[in-house]
Amino acid sequence: MGSSPGSIYTLTELRENVVTWRANGEQIGLVPTMGALHDGHLSLVQRAISECDRVVVTIFVNPKQFGPTEDLETYPRDNKSDLQKLAAFDTALAYIPDATKMYGPGFSTRVEVDGLTEHLCGKLRPNFFSGVATIVTKLLIQSLPDRAYFGDKDFQQLLVIRRLATDLDISVDIIGCPVIREPDGLAFSSRNAYLSTRDRITAPALFKILQQTAERAKAGEPCRAAEAWAKNELIQRGFTKVEYVDIRREETLESLDMINERSPRARVFGAAYLGTTRLIDNVTATSHG
Repeated sequence: MGSSPGSIYTLTELRENVVTWRANGEQIGLVPTMGALHDGHLSLVQRAISECDRVVVTIFVNPKQFGPTEDLETYPRDNKSDLQKLAAFDTALAYIPDATKMYGPGFSTRVEVDGLTEHLCGKLRPNFFSGVATIVTKLLIQSLPDRAYFGDKDFQQLLVIRRLATDLDISVDIIGCPVIREPDGLAFSSRNAYLSTRDRITAPALFKILQQTAERAKAGEPCRAAEAWAKNELIQRGFTKVEYVDIRREETLESLDMINERSPRARVFGAAYLGTTRLIDNVTATSHG
């Protein structure tokens, strides 16, 4: 298992591999990432390896999903380390395209998904989901996978990708995978590298408070009251800004007033800042099943 995985840099190379795999009747899995791989990413690769004959792991910091004041230039990048981590997976192929090739001269197409993108992160980052939907659509077309794997930490993103695959008749199963956490509960994220030592100690409180919010709502507290409690609690614990704590229907992201045995499946979503680092997380909040 210790051999270095193959790495390719052009669409031509990718398609040559895909044609060969498909001719051999092999199942293809896709794991899109922006690199700076951590245990969360690697859990997706492991799941893909267990279910597919070949796996494409894309490493591409997608400029289309960053706003003008966001961290595109400083986003963590370490391809050498990423390839070393992927060396444990014999059937994984790293695809590392160049942005000038991915978005060539005159590129003027974007994929928009209405409805699901009007809440939560979509409301606060207006270009984000268009950028995600565009790049994921391109990667699905380029690699023609049977299955594509995404983490539940970015649950709204997962719903958006499922919607676009359905609406555009892209023949792929979109697989959501559980959030992978540090021992203290903090969800793995490449942006965790930005946290100061002090903020890293505070960061796990986001997960714990979202869990408590879910319990309060499941016990019958109105959702708006539970959300207000959580926002105040996060500020008290040292978060510098709370963008949202929001309890929503799991399938559609519609707002919920109460959670009870008749409610659809629900989740508590949260986004908050520690210093300049934005953290997001979510937990289930369903009183049944």
